Amino acid sequence: MIVIIDYQMGNIKNVHHALTYLGYRVEISDNPELIKKARGLILPGVGAFRDAVKVLKEKQLDRIIKEMVEKGKPFLGICLGMQLLFSYSEENGLFQGLGLIPGKVVRFPKALRVPHLGWNQVQYCFDGDEDKKVLFSGIKNDSYFYFLHSYYCIPDKEDTILTQSDYHQLFVSSVRRENVFGVQFHPEKSSSQGLNLLKNFGEICNADYSGD
Repeated sequence: MIVIIDYQMGNIKNVHHALTYLGYRVEISDNPELIKKARGLILPGVGAFRDAVKVLKEKQLDRIIKEMVEKGKPFLGICLGMQLLFSYSEENGLFQGLGLIPGKVVRFPKALRVPHLGWNQVQYCFDGDEDKKVLFSGIKNDSYFYFLHSYYCIPDKEDTILTQSDYHQLFVSSVRRENVFGVQFHPEKSSSQGLNLLKNFGEICNADYSGD
């Protein structure tokens, strides 16, 4: 079973629909006991970093997330969910994130039109490293994914970067640190390649299929 963490920040149903379409058992929940039973966790999200952090703390989901990550449970952050993995964000102030991946979240330069919206390519940064490629298995380099964001992540360590994309400048579009993955794009809105990525994450979790 994969649990999509419910913290009232949108786009959860689309992720749920994509995973159930692939045949995975999926639950949407903020229940710590159910989260502990999951084989993998997903934190999607659309909205403001500050509001998301507030809800995670109020529900004490930040603690359970860190606990599960420390135990080695596969974890995937999507869009805002990826940004929340980082140390802090400069969106509307300075706000602390989950700190699972050292680094910061910053706004695109004012000269650029934001949000960065629509289809864009992702370029591999792992140079044939099969261990790093696992999330993108079966997906060609420079494939297109769907983006919607005004802020982007800057990891402290280059070895956490899986892919980068170009929006008048290069920016990090996916990351990995051990069992923690993050994608800035929306796989649930990215057609066949997005479904492939979610299927790969399900296989990383070794999650049960609904028919089993």
